[in-house]
Amino acid sequence: MSSPTQAFFGLLQRELRLTIRRRNDWLNPPLFFILVVALLPLGIGPDPQTLALIAPGVIWVAALLATLLSLERLFRDDFDDGSLEQLLLSPHPLPLLVLAKLLAHWLVTGLPLVLISPLLGVLLHLPLAGILALPVSLLIGTPALTLIGAIGVALTVSLRRGGILLTLLVLPLYVPVLIFGTAAVTAPAQGLPNAGQLALLGALLVLALPLAPLAIAAGLRVSSH
Repeated sequence: MSSPTQAFFGLLQRELRLTIRRRNDWLNPPLFFILVVALLPLGIGPDPQTLALIAPGVIWVAALLATLLSLERLFRDDFDDGSLEQLLLSPHPLPLLVLAKLLAHWLVTGLPLVLISPLLGVLLHLPLAGILALPVSLLIGTPALTLIGAIGVALTVSLRRGGILLTLLVLPLYVPVLIFGTAAVTAPAQGLPNAGQLALLGALLVLALPLAPLAIAAGLRVSSH
């Protein structure tokens, strides 16, 4: 019988391989992220000052929606093919296995958003200090979005059309991350320090990291019965 550590990394490798094979799962979020931000100047206008003013909020909202878009199938395929039942019956801690799936999901869908964000900051005429702060805030915030959103996914995994319910469940929980994430980019763009905003954003991640897998595991057990 493998150890919990071996089970964690084995599941992580499996999820990465499966996700990479399904192109839509890893292509759609960054494409959606880019399109939402790139279309903004067409609706708002090309004024650099206006675009720079709203850039932090727009980029963060686009990242939030892209994350939410990618989460709906996080456990759905496993539920449909019976893999989820095998995870529930595993002798290893279910929260640990859930964390492996979430890490694989973030590496494929969340990390590209972080890497793309500076280019979008340049597109929206964000000041250099804001451009430098943008990937840092997303690097801390997008894992928190994944952890929080997966709770709603676990509760709606057995519903065939649970997308709307998932949105209603998750969006209120996303508000603090969105506020602090946007503020962490806005402050340096205006010449102000952002250590406090990043600390609050990090606190949300530290709080979600141990608690969310427990809540997800409980939600999966409830939804699978």
